[in-house]
Amino acid sequence: MRTEINRRGFVKFGLAAGAASLAPRWLAAQAAPVPDRIAQARAGALKTPIKTTKLADNVYLLQGAGGNMALQTGPEGNILIDASFATAVPGILEAIGAVSKASPDALINTHWHFDHTDGNEGLHAAGFTVVAHEKTRERLSAPQTMKLFGFTVPASPAGALPSVTFGDTMQAWRNGDTLHMAHFEPAHTDTDIYIHFKKADVLHVGDIWFNGMYPFIDEGTGGSIGGMIKAGEKALAIAGPDTKIIPGHGPLGNKAQLQKFHDMLSTVRDRVDALKAGGASEQEVIAKKPLADLDETWAKGGFSADMLIGIAYRTL
Repeated sequence: MRTEINRRGFVKFGLAAGAASLAPRWLAAQAAPVPDRIAQARAGALKTPIKTTKLADNVYLLQGAGGNMALQTGPEGNILIDASFATAVPGILEAIGAVSKASPDALINTHWHFDHTDGNEGLHAAGFTVVAHEKTRERLSAPQTMKLFGFTVPASPAGALPSVTFGDTMQAWRNGDTLHMAHFEPAHTDTDIYIHFKKADVLHVGDIWFNGMYPFIDEGTGGSIGGMIKAGEKALAIAGPDTKIIPGHGPLGNKAQLQKFHDMLSTVRDRVDALKAGGASEQEVIAKKPLADLDETWAKGGFSADMLIGIAYRTL
């Protein structure tokens, strides 16, 4: 299904509220029991400043403790992509206020993961309407188990849930630009979307790209290595040689860098698939170190080659 929203449509169809009415509930929610990993991430976000980089006349990259964010400013209202952690919200609002005095409009989630959505409720309390793929609302509405990490993410509070959702694509016209949003087939998760600011030629692809490092693929919520490769191909078809591409994690990138990431994933898939087809078990494949020659370039993030090999094996 394709959805088109013009003018003040985000707010018209959403349920944005003022900070005064929702702040007490939001603050109380932060005291609720959460898994240690989320609590630790929130604590880290308190100490991590938000870095702002101008990408176009009114489009910015915001980087902090969570996933990379993007901001479009303008008289029709500020549009933010992704929400980092709940404790980062004051810093995010401060960073926005440093470049724009416009009112909040939409907060678009690239997917359901808590390092991209944990700040939803606080930003909704500040006036943003949360927009996402329909599966993101479904995932956030119920507890989600991340088996690889051994913990369950609690269901999000009502104020954090997207109040505007779409199926296949959505198009909006804001602040002198056209925003095109579309759902990837299941890739990093089954909720992933991209957002393309067409005039600014800035493309946010979320966690289908970890720039310069091995990625995490959430097989528990629909992710697979084959889906990641296909999503990369879709993003590469959209991007031009000068497109500024925002990955979910890592530095701002371009089409050539995304192509290298795509080629690495294709190599991982092919090597693991060949060993699996030859009868090797998952542990035997890992023991063979089929990615040893890639580690110097790609083993630079928080995820190891062994982890990626295991995910590839299980999702082929």
